[in-house]
Amino acid sequence: MRIAMLAPIAWRTPPRHYGPWELVTSLLTEALHTRGVDVTLFATLDSQTAATLDGVVPAGYEEDPSIDAKVWEFRHLSHLFAQAGDFDLIHNQADFPAHAFAPLIGTPMVTTIHGFSSDRILPMYKPFEDRVHFVAISAADRHPSLRYAATIHHGIPVNDFPFDPVGGPDLLYFGRIHPDKGPAQAIAAAKATGHALDMYGVVQDAGHHEREVLPHVDDTSIRFHGAVGGEARTRALGGAKALLHLIEFDEPFGLSVIEAMACGTPVIANRRGSMSELIADGVNGFLVDSMDEAIAAIGRIGEIDRAKCRRVAVERFSVERMAGEYLDLYRRILAANA
Repeated sequence: MRIAMLAPIAWRTPPRHYGPWELVTSLLTEALHTRGVDVTLFATLDSQTAATLDGVVPAGYEEDPSIDAKVWEFRHLSHLFAQAGDFDLIHNQADFPAHAFAPLIGTPMVTTIHGFSSDRILPMYKPFEDRVHFVAISAADRHPSLRYAATIHHGIPVNDFPFDPVGGPDLLYFGRIHPDKGPAQAIAAAKATGHALDMYGVVQDAGHHEREVLPHVDDTSIRFHGAVGGEARTRALGGAKALLHLIEFDEPFGLSVIEAMACGTPVIANRRGSMSELIADGVNGFLVDSMDEAIAAIGRIGEIDRAKCRRVAVERFSVERMAGEYLDLYRRILAANA
């Protein structure tokens, strides 16, 4: 089985810090390679993989201002689809532009939809559902009018996230600084309960950051650290009392949620999007519907067994489970096309 794995080109694959689509693409590529699958990763040329790397884009357009996103994205797609006949299957992780090429090739194609943002993108999905096999990353993110081949939750290398049985006294915010992700809500909940809050993430909405975050940052009770990767990332995820994920949108998945759980850190999340698929209320965290409920949940965090948080992550969200489900899907598609 020869698989072409198409990565996005916003960031390197895997990303140095932020880049959730690139991270999942990398994790799946490496897991498939470990299983003996012949995978070629089409990504930026500074990407890293134990599989075969191919590409034309020098670096991610979010990291190198000389890279024009639209120009290089289509160069990236053209480079892969010119070789489509060399592969048994193309797995697209790079959103809907790749669908424009689907009617021009005979190679089966899978698209993982990393969040169905709005009905506006439906015209680049619905007409292609007979040619492209769509994968949802959660049941909550399935669009009612679209046909899906599977729902496959993301997985992580749980052994890369050391279990911390104790955690720490402070709360954690881990995500983009954007109104959708609820940084202001996390600050309010921390202040209401008298807990310090450590905040990590890229600033995606500078205005929101300046209005709602920076006025509260005093490096004592509210500490903003920016984006973080490597060991500093796992220390932050494992060293907290709880992760506050008080989102203001229907989150399609939430990698930081399962990463925190893998470290033993329970999660307090608004009951929106996929959160009820990731969090069993009272087992690995709490699902809440208001600020008052979030504040109450912080007071109850001692009821959560951190070892159970870890077990849920190991049993349900391993990269091995994710790779196995994708392999099963590939085999079904190839058998149907034989």
